Amino acid sequence: MPNFMIAYHGGDRPSSKEEGMAHMGKWKAWVESLGENIVNAGTPLMHSKLVTAGDVQDDTNSSAMNGFAVIKADSIEAAVEIAKSDPFLEINGTLRVSQLMEM
Repeated sequence: MPNFMIAYHGGDRPSSKEEGMAHMGKWKAWVESLGENIVNAGTPLMHSKLVTAGDVQDDTNSSAMNGFAVIKADSIEAAVEIAKSDPFLEINGTLRVSQLMEM
């Protein structure tokens, strides 16, 4: 079964500690519901830099990738169905689903 990365972009910050804890509870329940399909439950990304051949800049793009998870699924369509149930979408986040190539 291939692996797929779910990349997290954007999303609203919680307005209170309680709101953040409630969202975290939904996310934990979602991860648990995936069972053996979860490879990496989630890795938040902190500071990012944009690197080109001639320059390095701070990544200040509000829609930049801010985390990722890795799941197993039979197809990209199945991975998309899993992503559609991610509670990150409830906080106005965007998800990008990509199949990982085995090297």
